[in-house]
Amino acid sequence: MRFVDLIEKKKQKQPLTKEELHFFITGYVRGDIPDYQVSALLMAIYFNGMNAQETAWLTEEMLYSGDVIDLSAISGR
Repeated sequence: MRFVDLIEKKKQKQPLTKEELHFFITGYVRGDIPDYQVSALLMAIYFNGMNAQETAWLTEEMLYSGDVIDLSAISGR
C-alpha cells in the first residue's frame, strides 16, 4: 500500500477503508510517513470530509495506537 494512494483517494471524495486508516495511523506513529504527506491527507479530509464509519475507524485506530491506561481504580465524584 502506498500512502500517496490514500491522499489521492480522499482527494477524489472516496471513503477510506479500515485497513487504509490502520496503515495511516500505524505508519505515522512508527515514523514511516512524513509530516508533509500526512498534512496533504488531512487537508483532503478537511475539504472532502469523512463519513461516520471512517470517523469511527479513525478514532479506534488512534485510541489503540499507544498505551491504554486503566484509570478505573481512581475514585471520583
